Amino acid sequence: MARMAEERDDHDRRHRRSWPVRVHRLGDAPGDDLSATTTADERLAMMWPLAQEAWALTGLPVPTYARHQAPVGRRRLGEAPPA
Repeated sequence: MARMAEERDDHDRRHRRSWPVRVHRLGDAPGDDLSATTTADERLAMMWPLAQEAWALTGLPVPTYARHQAPVGRRRLGEAPPA
């Protein structure tokens, strides 16, 4: 059992070596816009685990309806949402 844990740790270390790392002076870090340095697919891949965790925290299942069936509410600009 300990050997499997060591092998997993070694695998994780090797995998982390390929992570891109950038160093910035305090206050000089770039903004949150990743569009110049990542693809849309990469940004979706970053977002999906966050969405899954958010749904898990609600205790509800992730919706399975088609996008065109998504519940949507519309109102005029400045109009208060329904109570």
